[in-house]
Amino acid sequence: MNRLVMLVGLVVVCALAPLYTLAQTQSEDQTQSEEKMLVGQVKSVDAFGTVLTLADGTKLLTPPGAQFNPDALEKGMIVIAMYREEDDGRKVVTRLARGPSEPVPEAPKRPE
Repeated sequence: MNRLVMLVGLVVVCALAPLYTLAQTQSEDQTQSEEKMLVGQVKSVDAFGTVLTLADGTKLLTPPGAQFNPDALEKGMIVIAMYREEDDGRKVVTRLARGPSEPVPEAPKRPE
């Protein structure tokens, strides 16, 4: 039982360990706007590595001068993104992390 709890804990920690791929925001205006979070599934990354499109059609942009690491993002992967929405509606990523790749196994139920 104790090993199972440790295994589940290890799986959760590994699944949620962030993979940061972006630098800090560049402008003072961005730091004043509210940071938001979303979870989505990767659909594609453009050829320049600056636009990440999620399965629901949401487009996330890198800050000027930054690029997504192409080896870190695969189609179908779940990502957790922190972003700031610009006045024109663009979503500029401030942080990006991998989401869980597999569901966490359920702990066995105790017989009553």
